[in-house]
Amino acid sequence: MEINVRLEEEKDYLRVEEITRAAFGYPDRIKRGQIGCPYEHWMVHELRHRDGIMALSLVAELEDGTIVGHIICSNAVVKKENQSLPVLNFGPLSVLPEYQRIGVGGALIHTMIGRAKQLDYGAILFFGRPEYYPQFGFKEAKVYEIADAEGYNYPAFMAMELKEGYLKEVCGGRYFESNIYDDERNRETVRAFDRKFTNG
Repeated sequence: MEINVRLEEEKDYLRVEEITRAAFGYPDRIKRGQIGCPYEHWMVHELRHRDGIMALSLVAELEDGTIVGHIICSNAVVKKENQSLPVLNFGPLSVLPEYQRIGVGGALIHTMIGRAKQLDYGAILFFGRPEYYPQFGFKEAKVYEIADAEGYNYPAFMAMELKEGYLKEVCGGRYFESNIYDDERNRETVRAFDRKFTNG
C-alpha cells in the first residue's frame, strides 16, 4: 500500500480531529481519562493555535487522497539551572484503527524526523510506548541524563538527538512540555470541545 505523507492543510483540520478521536477512542484510554472521551483530538486542535509547529504537522494519505493518519510536533524545553534548551515534543500520533499496523505510523515518524532535521532542530523528547519507538532510534531519556518535570525517569520517557551532542549541555536537566498535555488541567475544556463530535 502506497502512503503519501504531506503537510497538514486547513481543509484537513476537522478530518484530522475525527481521525485522532477515533484512534484514541478505545475503552482503556477513555477509562484512564475519566471524562467519557479522548483528550488527544482537543490537543491537536489546540496545538494549531499555541505551542504546535505547523511545519511539523503531517498527514498520511492513501493514493486516492484519503487521510488515515496524522502527527504533530510542539515546542518544549530542557531546563538546567538558568539554562533553557529548546527541543521538540511530538504527539499525538494518530492512525485510524483499521489502518494500524501496516506502516502508516512509521511513515509519519520517519518523515517527521527527516523534516525536523531539515528544519535544524536539535533533539526530540516525548512520552510514548517503549516497546514501539526504539525501532526509530529513540532511547530512554535517562541515557542523556534528563528527567521529566518532576525529576523522574522511566522507559516511556524517550529522547533522540538530531544533532550529535545537542543535549550534552543540559545533562542533569528536566524536561517541560506544553501544558496542553496536562490532562487534569484541561479536563473540562476537553469535555466541552468533544460535544461537537457527539451532538451533545
